[in-house]
Amino acid sequence: MTPRDVEPRLLRAFLAVAEELHFTRAAARLYVAQQALSRDVRRLEQTLGAPLFVRTTRAVELTPDGERLLPLARGVLRAHEELAGAFTAGAGPRPLLVDLNTDGPGTARTVLDRARELAPDCELMARFESGLTHAAAEIAAGRLDVSFGYADGLDPALRSRLARTPVRYEPLAVLLPEGHALAALDAVPLDALRGETVYTGAGNPRTREWTGLARELFAGRGIASAPPAPVAVGKEEFRRVMAKTGCPVLATVGFVDMPGCVKRPLTAPVPLSPLSMVWRKGSSHPGLDALRRAAEELGAAHGWLEVPPDSWLPALAPSALTPGPGGG
Repeated sequence: MTPRDVEPRLLRAFLAVAEELHFTRAAARLYVAQQALSRDVRRLEQTLGAPLFVRTTRAVELTPDGERLLPLARGVLRAHEELAGAFTAGAGPRPLLVDLNTDGPGTARTVLDRARELAPDCELMARFESGLTHAAAEIAAGRLDVSFGYADGLDPALRSRLARTPVRYEPLAVLLPEGHALAALDAVPLDALRGETVYTGAGNPRTREWTGLARELFAGRGIASAPPAPVAVGKEEFRRVMAKTGCPVLATVGFVDMPGCVKRPLTAPVPLSPLSMVWRKGSSHPGLDALRRAAEELGAAHGWLEVPPDSWLPALAPSALTPGPGGG
């Protein structure tokens, strides 16, 4: 076999290991035995006459030849998928799996709805993974295509494998039990939460980026994060837990209304969560193009990327847009 005759399977094996930098995870991603994956990588190295990975007991790293092959392999596999799709009778692009975090209204849902209008021939399937930390790992593993959330709060190693585009600086809110003293306010100043214990998803491995953002927001304000607790799934279970604990919950202003509580925007300063859309680097799909266009259109129409003067952003927020004078 010569480099001109390389099988797509060998390139898929190389790409999985290059993106995971871990043979066991790459094998799980491709649903193959690790021995078979290692054999395909060795065969590709023999065909190209160059080592592609440096393997040690602690790490797997790309060699310079592996780095050089990476964009070429992505291009070849992309072209191979396009070729197969073009000559499959009656087949359009594969469905795109889009995580919205939760099932309800919100920024991500608005972007998805507009993208469906822009690309009516694409099947954009909604998923609800409840947390970008988990969804991003699923994207990197090839089991999900797109998600939304606070990408700057992800682990840097995971974040480096994702492409992203900013969507919105999303104002935060607090969910309060109906009988809570602050529920009578139209908006809740952050200082009014001093002494409160607020649920922020602590202990939930799916939402570490959100818990980290909340920790940064609460620092020095006398607001405590609630200890880890089982996640309430479903509106009725959420209502029961809210009534039992009386614990406020940090949310976004677009979070779905829940029974037994009221949602109030936070102010003085207005805390903002930098919401991004993320996908796996090298991915190509007309539905992804539609999502990016939808986010751009909606952002421009509604001023989603404008930062009010009296606002707060986490330290890891993109530096191109920062709060004006008076930010917290």
